[in-house]
Amino acid sequence: MNIVVLSRLQFGLTSIYHFLFIPLTLGLSPLVAYMQTRYYQTKDETYHRMTKFWGKLLLINIAIGVVTGIVQEFQFGMNWSTYSRFVGDIFGAPLALESLMAFFLESTFIGVWIFGEGKIPDRIHLAAIWLVAIGATLSALWILFANAWMQHPVGYIINPVTGRAELTDFLAVIGNPKGWLFFWHTITAGFATASFFMIGISAYHLARQQFIEEFRRSLRMAVLVGLIASSMLFFSGHAQGQYVYETQPMKFAAIEAHWETSKPASFSILTIGDLSGKREVWSLRVPYLLSFLACNNFTCEVRGVNDLQTEYQAKYGPGDYIPLMVVTYWSFRIMMTMGLLMIFSSLFLLFALRRLIENAKWLRWMPWSIAMPYIANICGWVLAEMGRQPWIVQGLLTVEDGVTPNLTPEQVLLSLIVYALLYGALAVTMLYLTRKFAIAGPDSAMHESVDVAPAFSFSQEE
Repeated sequence: MNIVVLSRLQFGLTSIYHFLFIPLTLGLSPLVAYMQTRYYQTKDETYHRMTKFWGKLLLINIAIGVVTGIVQEFQFGMNWSTYSRFVGDIFGAPLALESLMAFFLESTFIGVWIFGEGKIPDRIHLAAIWLVAIGATLSALWILFANAWMQHPVGYIINPVTGRAELTDFLAVIGNPKGWLFFWHTITAGFATASFFMIGISAYHLARQQFIEEFRRSLRMAVLVGLIASSMLFFSGHAQGQYVYETQPMKFAAIEAHWETSKPASFSILTIGDLSGKREVWSLRVPYLLSFLACNNFTCEVRGVNDLQTEYQAKYGPGDYIPLMVVTYWSFRIMMTMGLLMIFSSLFLLFALRRLIENAKWLRWMPWSIAMPYIANICGWVLAEMGRQPWIVQGLLTVEDGVTPNLTPEQVLLSLIVYALLYGALAVTMLYLTRKFAIAGPDSAMHESVDVAPAFSFSQEE
């Protein structure tokens, strides 16, 4: 019944649930736009059917994702008003731009795309889906700038009278390397998520000898994009790790269960701690590797959790500045495992597609691969947010100090229960609709938007 714990659980629930939809939108919208572009260029009906089918699944994902995202902004005022007052001058700028430049662009043109087929010129209809993809990408960019500022604050001063953070350099905020690293990693994660979503559903239909041409093309496209995206995730993740080493050394040490400062530093393959989570009992390590991962050389120093805790207590005052290491340690390793499995799966499929695979028994297992990027995405954001604890803004404001002061535990518990039930219902709805239309195939998606679209005054160009 602790207010801070309950508020964290509530925001964690809504954030993780909302982020289930974001990567698929980021990756699938440009892939659908590409399919429609190929149809516009070739007039090949197979590309048209692919566009309609994958576009319908994209629409389901966007519809649920938008609803769950709106709730988060209300929580800033309801549960985290002290935080909102502290960072509002800075945090509000990218969020406002996200709404003005991205959200309205995406939401407007998704409507044009849904209802405009057959009622507006083909090239405008094609431009609409590309604008949806651009809007989704810009939305992610501005939100990641805001989150990056919480991880690595730049371009601000603390007002000595109000005690609030105030923006002094907007260019520093949008030039924050942390934000661009987040963006690179998130976009590639989106393409990986969309690719394995397409791989799993395509494999399901190919295993049943259904809609062969549509799903064979979809599978080829998804495998190539999935291999590129999964590989790029490792490069972007490595770059992020090195920036964390420079700007958030406690998070870096907690990810690796690195207790004592060492030069060179070894990488943990497996570390077992005691029940307190504050002491290592046994570990299996690779010498020198952690130094290389941190600095691109085998001899650099990596600071340990214990030394950093002593330094932070002297700098910020008494307290526990060590994240929950069992979460940071294992979320990182689960994320890495899923990434490797995605690369190996893509490579396997790339070679398998050199011959006919419609009778391959392993196709029936491929739909389970849809889960891999989702598990990796969840673990990645849990790692990013839990790894900076106890800070809600790194080095400036703790989570405990950011909560709304006049909340009662009963209020937060009630809203947490309501959100959990509501989001549970949305999850069931999402899974039902996605499964229903994914199994139904392209035929079920072919003529809906044309039939229900209002009659616009535009003339159709041939």
